[in-house]
Amino acid sequence: MSSQIVTIGGGGFLTGTEPCLDSYVLDQTTSETPKIGFIGTASGDDLRFIVRFFSRFSKMGCTPSALGLFGRVQNIEEWILEQDIIYVGGGNTKSMLGVWSNWGIPQLLEAALSNGTILSGVSAGAICWFDAGVTDSLGSSLTALDGLGFIEGSCCPHYSVEVERKPMFEEMILRNELAGGVAIDDGAAIHWMDGKPIKVIIGKAGASAYSVSSINGSIVSKPIEGADYVDIASE
Repeated sequence: MSSQIVTIGGGGFLTGTEPCLDSYVLDQTTSETPKIGFIGTASGDDLRFIVRFFSRFSKMGCTPSALGLFGRVQNIEEWILEQDIIYVGGGNTKSMLGVWSNWGIPQLLEAALSNGTILSGVSAGAICWFDAGVTDSLGSSLTALDGLGFIEGSCCPHYSVEVERKPMFEEMILRNELAGGVAIDDGAAIHWMDGKPIKVIIGKAGASAYSVSSINGSIVSKPIEGADYVDIASE
């Protein structure tokens, strides 16, 4: 069974933009009424994001639910393993991964991925699946942060929107603080299958995703090899 992850640079229901990206994630399951679960740990289970999630997906022919970790906690293993899709929200990636570790969630997500659950997420919910990524979790400065390692390499979300992201990501790669990886604009996503990028999804005009690496001491940014670029912005 193939493993699938969809990483979104920014946008989607959390900002009320690019509804086509949310639809794309949902369309990847073969279930007639898929169960899609939201994990909002990175935002401290912010009720505003949970409401936006239910508002968007309750109208899309699926069964939405949410896993909260800051109140009375349900059976985590049962909830994770019964989802067809898991959608991880944005926020503080470092805090999210710390909380997840204490609850044993990384192992459960890995098991779900192996069993056919589609993992997805935006911003922090994109970074977390990689070996490492660029995060602002520690304040105003951007730093490198280890992820779960489900996808090889590094990731930088919000690539074209937050002006400091691009130069800092490139500098970290040049200094070998990060391995080469991918950069994703807001309004774009990468669909991974078995750890390989198969599609770059363009959900907003001008948005894209890129392969970024260091070759002979210089940064090389180019289209992602092996991935089809699919424009769904007008859908």
